[in-house]
Amino acid sequence: MRGFWIQQVPTIGLVCGFVVLVLVWLRWGLARVPPVSAMFVSALGAMSLLLIATLTTAPWSVACAVGAVALGMGHAGWMLGALAMRPRPPVPVPQPARPAAGPAAQAAAPAVLERKTLGRYRVDREIGRGAMGAVYLGTDPKINRQVAIKTMALSKEFHGQELTEARQRFFREAETAGRLQHPDIVTIFDAGEDQDLAFIAMEYLKGEDLQCHTQNLLPVADVVRITARVAEALAYAHSQGVVHRDIKPANVMIDLATDLVKVTDFGIARIADSSRTRTGMVLGTPSFMSPEQMAGRRVDGRSDLYSLGVMLYQLLTGHLPHRADSMATLMYEIANQTPPDVRNWRPEIPELLARTVALALEKRPESRYADGRLMAADLTAALALVGGLPPPPATPEGGLPPNSGGFDATVKINRGE
Repeated sequence: MRGFWIQQVPTIGLVCGFVVLVLVWLRWGLARVPPVSAMFVSALGAMSLLLIATLTTAPWSVACAVGAVALGMGHAGWMLGALAMRPRPPVPVPQPARPAAGPAAQAAAPAVLERKTLGRYRVDREIGRGAMGAVYLGTDPKINRQVAIKTMALSKEFHGQELTEARQRFFREAETAGRLQHPDIVTIFDAGEDQDLAFIAMEYLKGEDLQCHTQNLLPVADVVRITARVAEALAYAHSQGVVHRDIKPANVMIDLATDLVKVTDFGIARIADSSRTRTGMVLGTPSFMSPEQMAGRRVDGRSDLYSLGVMLYQLLTGHLPHRADSMATLMYEIANQTPPDVRNWRPEIPELLARTVALALEKRPESRYADGRLMAADLTAALALVGGLPPPPATPEGGLPPNSGGFDATVKINRGE
């Protein structure tokens, strides 16, 4: 018996070598060649081994037959696994048919929010869009308080050094406006960044801005009373070193029922510090810019009072003091031409109020009101003279539109333009 096993040593060694070869092929060979090539090699090897097992009666032929079966089964298992792992196309899910939305339905559809939160604030819905971004109605979950969240997509608006300066200006707005504690200036609660959006959380005001009343004019007494309060609010801001730079009807919120007047959007306000002023760059709404702001010179509070004079003129008459078809013409008129007297549009306006408007619109800063309190005092004095004046009739169809020649968007203008 011992001699028999000694004689089978070569056969046993051959079988072991064959088994190792099959294992190596199944473990590393199949995974490294294309499926078609693997199938061809495996099939050829299996057929050869079966042929050898058929033609010989040597004891190792049985091992060859077993190896051929193992090789075939291993390859079949590999192929079935590869097929099972192959990605399958997704099964389409039938969607219910939706009726086509007409223009009215599209106008009534709420804005789709791109995100549900900004910082710690929950975003509820979009309530408006400004010059640099959207404004959302949100909720502070810590105290369950509604807030208005003003956003700016800085990376989409600016690049390189301008992006750095825009970010600094945005957070300087929060810093400066946040320290302005006045009943007629919107209150800032918080500021931050969330991914690519910078945001400022401020008090949510239930009312409307004055832009709609540049066409549907308010009674003169209401206009004078509101303007006087804005002048007082600007006087306070100027005493804190803050110049608004973009006073216009869209940036004053009112609610006549609750006697609300709020100056909003210190979005381009800067601390009145010459070291922080970029020479040759002006920001604002062109029709409301003072001559010195339009020229790119350093401005102070008297520039805001000029813009307030433009707003007062428009709210009283429905017309801007300067109108033009091009930016160049508008810039020339603001710098050089005296606007028409408000009584050309409304003769019933008392002389004191007309003089107040004209003084606010003086070309040279030193000729205007030096302080918002002085302008507010004249407006308060004029209030006693205009208490019974009704608003004028609506502008007839085909007449001169209230914003004719006006440039309403907040823009950035290079001084050389």
